[in-house]
Amino acid sequence: MVQQQRDRRRGNKFSFGISVLLLGALILLQACGSQGGNAADDKEQGGGVPTVLNYGYIGVNELNLPRAAEGWGLHKGIIQAELKKHGITEIKLSGFPNGPDLNESLISGRLDIGSLGDTPAILARSSGAKTRLITQASTDNIGYLIGKKDLKSLKELEGKTIAIQKGSFMHRYVVGLFKKEGITEYKLIHMLRPDGEAALARGEVDAMTNNGVYALKLIEEGFSHLDDATKHPELYGSNATVVSEEYLKKFPDFPKVWNEARLKALEDLKKHPEEYYQFIADIQKTTPELAKKTAPIEAIKDQPFTDSGVELLEGTKNFLVEEKLAENDFDINAWILK
Repeated sequence: MVQQQRDRRRGNKFSFGISVLLLGALILLQACGSQGGNAADDKEQGGGVPTVLNYGYIGVNELNLPRAAEGWGLHKGIIQAELKKHGITEIKLSGFPNGPDLNESLISGRLDIGSLGDTPAILARSSGAKTRLITQASTDNIGYLIGKKDLKSLKELEGKTIAIQKGSFMHRYVVGLFKKEGITEYKLIHMLRPDGEAALARGEVDAMTNNGVYALKLIEEGFSHLDDATKHPELYGSNATVVSEEYLKKFPDFPKVWNEARLKALEDLKKHPEEYYQFIADIQKTTPELAKKTAPIEAIKDQPFTDSGVELLEGTKNFLVEEKLAENDFDINAWILK
């Protein structure tokens, strides 16, 4: 029985790395030079900068747009206008439910650039994904742990089942939280947000990780607010914008061009805060008031990297390596492309 408990704990501890192992086969596609839809783009330019940029982001929504400065810039046409100066005439946008799914498309060559959480970006890089980090647009993404309505404390989750999005920053948050709290017996199961919310409502799971507007809605509905990362700043998540090394070979100046376009978008949205919050509310199907609480403009960084942000990345990477959730260690600073 003791050995079975140890095996179960070990399974919980290392389940986070399963999705990373699945990336290995996809990385072989890179070695074979697979570029998905980009080959035709190269021909349009005669082998120079591709005319089409394939951009992925987290958050499937009816507007087919990301949030923050990138989303605003694309919504207003600011980013398109800036990239057009450099030969990019079309931006193909793809929304993904989570980071691991975006990583698969980036590794296989279907995407050139992706904006996602730091944890899945780090996990992909640790498994050998050929990406470079060009922007850390925010550094205070808050994970929430929401429980069934009758739960009152974290300790009640000992031996319970928690729905998580495997490989996300919220997964890293809950693993780190349980380690801090000394909770060793638990079961993590992968569910995307809508499925996790439904399972929680039916009592099929005891708790789930969530974030932003969606977490606040559950709390308003009476589900238990067991914890959130504001109590553990070292467990904050951050946003990571990564570009494939293959794309950078075609457009070495892309990081500078992208970050300058993003900054113009940020400067514009600061001039139109009410319109911006309505834009976020439309994406998330919520109210501007809730958008102000969960996506404040002041949380968007006006520079690609900060010392505190890189320190957070380093801490997250070290945690994932120490817990054997990341496949291999690597140098964060060597990954960053400024």
